[in-house]
Amino acid sequence: MSYLGNTPTTQSFISGTDYFNGTGAQTAFTLSRTVASVNDIHAVVNNVVQVPNDAYTISGTTITFTSAPSSGTNNVYVRYLSTTTQAITPSQNTVSYSTFNSDNQSKLGISGKNRIINGNMVIAQRGTGSTSVQTSTTYASCDRWASYATQNSKYTVEQSSTAPTGFSNSLLATSSAATSLSASDYYVFAQPIEGFNFADLGFGTASAKTITLSFWVQSSLTGTFGGALQNSAGNRSYPFTYSISTANTWEQKSVTIAGDTTGTWVGATNGVGIYLYFGLGVGSTYSGTAGAWAGSNFIGATGATSVVGTNGATWYVTGVQLEVGTQATTFTTAGGSYGAELALCQRYCYAIKASEASGAYSTFMQQGAYTTTALTGNFIPKVTMRVVPTLSTTGTASNYLVFNGTFYTLNSVPAITTDSTPSSFTVDASVSSGLTAGYVYRMTANNNNVAYLIFSAEL
Repeated sequence: MSYLGNTPTTQSFISGTDYFNGTGAQTAFTLSRTVASVNDIHAVVNNVVQVPNDAYTISGTTITFTSAPSSGTNNVYVRYLSTTTQAITPSQNTVSYSTFNSDNQSKLGISGKNRIINGNMVIAQRGTGSTSVQTSTTYASCDRWASYATQNSKYTVEQSSTAPTGFSNSLLATSSAATSLSASDYYVFAQPIEGFNFADLGFGTASAKTITLSFWVQSSLTGTFGGALQNSAGNRSYPFTYSISTANTWEQKSVTIAGDTTGTWVGATNGVGIYLYFGLGVGSTYSGTAGAWAGSNFIGATGATSVVGTNGATWYVTGVQLEVGTQATTFTTAGGSYGAELALCQRYCYAIKASEASGAYSTFMQQGAYTTTALTGNFIPKVTMRVVPTLSTTGTASNYLVFNGTFYTLNSVPAITTDSTPSSFTVDASVSSGLTAGYVYRMTANNNNVAYLIFSAEL
C-alpha cells in the first residue's frame, strides 16, 4: 500500500481511563499502569486538555501537574493512548500443555502424541455389528482392538453410537451370561502397540518416560475396575484400577504410570512394543496388585469388578489416549484426521467388502488367467502393511466369481501366495473350466453383498 510522506508506525493501543478528584492542593496522582512517555496519555482537567511537559510530567505510575487542579469530583482524568506491556517469563517447568484450555490445546495442532490407534472407535473395517467373542476371535469389531477370552461366547463386542459429548462412537462389551471366574480365566479387551510407535519411550532403560493413560468409560455396573500394561514377553506388567461411581453415566478416567526401567522391551521393530489391557473379568492367576510394575504375567488388577460375572452387564469405552507426561491432555487421534487414522489402521487390516458397494458385483481386483482354470493377480494396498498379511474370505467359493464377458464362479476361495510382500499381494483363484490363458478377468462378488477380502497383519 502507498502512503503520502513517511510510512506510518505500527503500534498497539490499549484503551482505558483513570479518574481523580481535584483538591486545589494536590499535584501528584497515582496512575493504574506504568506510562513510558507523556505522549502515551491525554491529561484533562475541568474538560481542558493539558499540554504535555508544560502542564504535567510523567514518572512511571505518577503524573505530576505544574499547578494543582481545582477541587471537583472526577474533574481530572487521564486517558491512555498506548502503553508498554510487561513481558513475563514463566519459571522452568511451570507451563505445560495441560495448563492451556481445551480450545488452545486444539489450536496448537499437536499430533502424534497419542500412541493408541482408533482410540475414538470410529473405524470398524471388519464390521459394526455384535460379535460373540470366541477363544479364537481376537479382532472382531473396532479396528486395532482385540478381544481375548478363555471360554467361548461369554461376551459380545460391537461398535456403538453411544458416546460422551465430543465423540461419535464407542466400543460396547456385553456380558452374555453370569460367568464365574476360575483362577486361570480371563476376558479382556486390548490394543497391542507396535514397537516402532513405542520405542522412543525408553522402557527397560534408566531413561524410561512417564506416561498417562486416559479414557471415557460407562458401565451398567459400579465399583473398581482394572486393566494392565504389559511387555511383549508377558513378564513385565503394571496392573491399574479405576472407579465407576455412577451406573450408565460417562466418566473420564486417567492413570499416570512411571516408565519401567527394567525388563526386556521390544525396541523399534514391527513387534509388540506394549499391550494395553482392559479387564472384563480376570482370574487370580493373571491379576496383580495395582500401582506397581511386577515381573509377572498380569493383565488385570486384583479385586476388580467382573463384567462377565453379571448377565447382560454392559461396558463402554472411547477416547482412549496413551501419551508421554504426567497429565492427561485433550484427546486427539493418533493420525490427527479420519483419513490419516484410517491409513494407520490399514497397516494392520485392509478390508475390501461387497457390503460397501451399491451393486451386487463389487470388484475386488483384476487377475490374469494362465491356464483354462487358474488365475493370479497382484493387489497393491494404499499403505504398506506391518508384515505379509493373511487373507480372510467368507469361506464359500461360490460367493466369488471372475468376469470377462462371461461369469465364471470360483471353485475355491481366493488365496494369498508366498510371493506376496507387505506392499504387494499376489492372490490366486481357480474355476472349473472355460478361461482363456493370457486374458484379464475381474474378480467380483457373485451377485451378493456379503463377499469380502480382508488382509490382516495384526500384532
